[in-house]
Amino acid sequence: MTDGLVLPPGAGTKIQNMTLKVGAEQSTIWSAFEADVAPGFDVGAHLHAEAEEVFYVLDGELDLLAFHPVGRADGDWRSWESASGATTHRGGPGSFMFVPAGCPHAFSNPGPEPARMLFLVSPAGHEIYLRELGELLGRGGPPDPEAIAALRLRHDIQQLTALTTRPPAAPRH
Repeated sequence: MTDGLVLPPGAGTKIQNMTLKVGAEQSTIWSAFEADVAPGFDVGAHLHAEAEEVFYVLDGELDLLAFHPVGRADGDWRSWESASGATTHRGGPGSFMFVPAGCPHAFSNPGPEPARMLFLVSPAGHEIYLRELGELLGRGGPPDPEAIAALRLRHDIQQLTALTTRPPAAPRH
């Protein structure tokens, strides 16, 4: 028999802007993170051939996308539309996004305040990618695009638009 895991608020292993709650060391099925999303951060549209993901907004607002776009998947993903007419959703606390394998998806923080989300990914092991990416980015100087592309390929990530950090939007009145 295996015991479960109970963590107090803030506990876990910090990896970049995320706190790993449960990973491949505890589960073969999924990894769970609490993610801090800085104002202006845009993960860029991407997809995974095998992985499924769940995003749940805890604090702040995020622009969320989880659909196949009509036409080419390039440019600013916030302007994409699906064949059924779906567009990007601006979600606050309690907003939920499920991403099946093979579905393009993205999130960004459009506002001036940080956002927080619960992030689940299956199968487990996404923390390995995050650690390796942190090592690449921590070498100083501009990141090597070829090394990042190879890392993403090894970890089932097909990047469709660039990961960026933009100046946050002005507050809405």
